[in-house]
Amino acid sequence: MSYQFHPSVLREYDIRGVIGETLGAEDARAIGRCFGTLLAADGGTCAAVGYDGRVSSTMLEEALVAGLNEVGIDVVRVGMGPTPMLYYAEASMEDVHGGIQITGSHNPSNYNGFKMVFRGRPFFGADIQKLGEMAAGATWVAAQQQGTSCRRDILAEYVERLTAPLAGLDPQQLSQLRIGWDAGNGATGPALIELTRRLPGEHHLLFIEVDGHFPNHHPDPTEEKNLADLRMLVAEKKLDFGIAFDGDGDRIGAIDGEGRVIWGDQLLMIYAEDVLRDVPGATIIADVKASRALFARVEALGGKPLMWKTGHSLIKSKMKETGAPLAGEMSGHVFFKHQYYGFDDALYAAIRLISASVRLGRSVTALRGEMPALMNTPELRFQVDESRKFAVVDEVKVRLAAAGADVNGIDGVRVSTADGWWLLRASNTQDVLVARAESSTQAGLDRLLAEVDAQLAASGLVRGPQAGH
Repeated sequence: MSYQFHPSVLREYDIRGVIGETLGAEDARAIGRCFGTLLAADGGTCAAVGYDGRVSSTMLEEALVAGLNEVGIDVVRVGMGPTPMLYYAEASMEDVHGGIQITGSHNPSNYNGFKMVFRGRPFFGADIQKLGEMAAGATWVAAQQQGTSCRRDILAEYVERLTAPLAGLDPQQLSQLRIGWDAGNGATGPALIELTRRLPGEHHLLFIEVDGHFPNHHPDPTEEKNLADLRMLVAEKKLDFGIAFDGDGDRIGAIDGEGRVIWGDQLLMIYAEDVLRDVPGATIIADVKASRALFARVEALGGKPLMWKTGHSLIKSKMKETGAPLAGEMSGHVFFKHQYYGFDDALYAAIRLISASVRLGRSVTALRGEMPALMNTPELRFQVDESRKFAVVDEVKVRLAAAGADVNGIDGVRVSTADGWWLLRASNTQDVLVARAESSTQAGLDRLLAEVDAQLAASGLVRGPQAGH
């Protein structure tokens, strides 16, 4: 029988919806059948399945496993944990050919969804649309034999792998570190407990109990208000720095010992210095939202900076194409191919921050303090009709070309001026336009935002109230 997904759930990078309204058990079962059919057609026989700590996750997991088994795919159930633990299972187990994590990421508690990996590559865009077509046409295979299902606890093995970057570092230096951690009641909690037990030094943990209602704060470390508890902990205990995670552990947030946020592009500046010592001249990738200071820093360190489209699946694909050892996004996704697997893992990124600080011989606070002081906006997100969002960006491109502006059009428009730069792009996942600007002075920043507003006005839009993620 054919099956129709709600039109809003098949997104660019994942599948996501509201439980009981746009997403439920039957969707999970259909995803299992269709994904399993594609895997079998490619010679795959086994998929790993994991889930986050949301209330609806176990229900979706049961249905997803049933769908995969129905089309003859064996399933290794790795249980509750962060998304990167599922990625690790897929990358490290020889008998596993694909993986699906049930997660609502940083969305509100009534959301859930699915992130997928297929034969070691991200499964997104046209792949996800293909699942919808297959479901509508009921084109899943009728298996000769039901697949099997087994449980495999890989948490300890995964955590052990996370600690590898600390091998060979001065134990004395590591033992002096004092770090704060905020799991935000997300899926990283159990892994974080295990990890900090194995680490030298002093560790103070917040909100490690997995709770799908997120009672303390929303698990999105890219919003500064969600770092308030961590900032207070670091200040009270006089810690060296603090680390925070999103709901499913694939995005990192950080603050230094003085309470300053270390944004995604600033973390990448630290990681790049460390990685380029090992891989001189390497390509380092960042998304179009990243600071000009990052690209300049990579160049100064002898690396090749590459600006690319926003979106974790797009970045991962570009890494494979270029062989880059390191990439990152403003949103806190950090990808290490250097000594790791190339997927976004915030727990691993936290360990790499510790090791980079020790290897570079400067504290995290000193590394943050060395960075140029620039004025920049956060992501300015505002609602625009779905049918207009890409058209508006195209109109802006045409006007800027006619004016002879210095434009990078890789993902929306990123305009460089004497004052700094500004960005306008359409979100791939929501009916939202995203703007950002950066300058060395407030006056410069005001001028850049005035340019953004003038371009929007020319397309009949006003930069309206902030839209949520």
